[in-house]
Amino acid sequence: MDCIFCKLANKEIPTKVVYEDEYVFAFNDMEPQAPVHILFIPKDHVASNNEVEDDLIVGRIFAAIRKVAKDKGFDQDGYRVVNNCGKDGGQTVNHLHFHLMAGREMTWPAG
Repeated sequence: MDCIFCKLANKEIPTKVVYEDEYVFAFNDMEPQAPVHILFIPKDHVASNNEVEDDLIVGRIFAAIRKVAKDKGFDQDGYRVVNNCGKDGGQTVNHLHFHLMAGREMTWPAG
């Protein structure tokens, strides 16, 4: 499979690891939209929300997001979590991922 996120999680491509456990891998976004912009992915390839077969992975990802937010100290100030699904939803990499953004006041729409 030629998935850049799988290659990052498998350490075939170097990146700064922000969080990692048995199921979840997180790294800094290469085109950050906020002072803190981290991507959280399942280690197993799942193309999008539409392909999730094990709902536990989403819970594991959100637990990892909470842990990183607390560890980095912005859990009290607030943060944004975004997931895009499909081309029209703005998904540019076909691997389920959640954007964690923090470090500034968020406006709507995101960006």
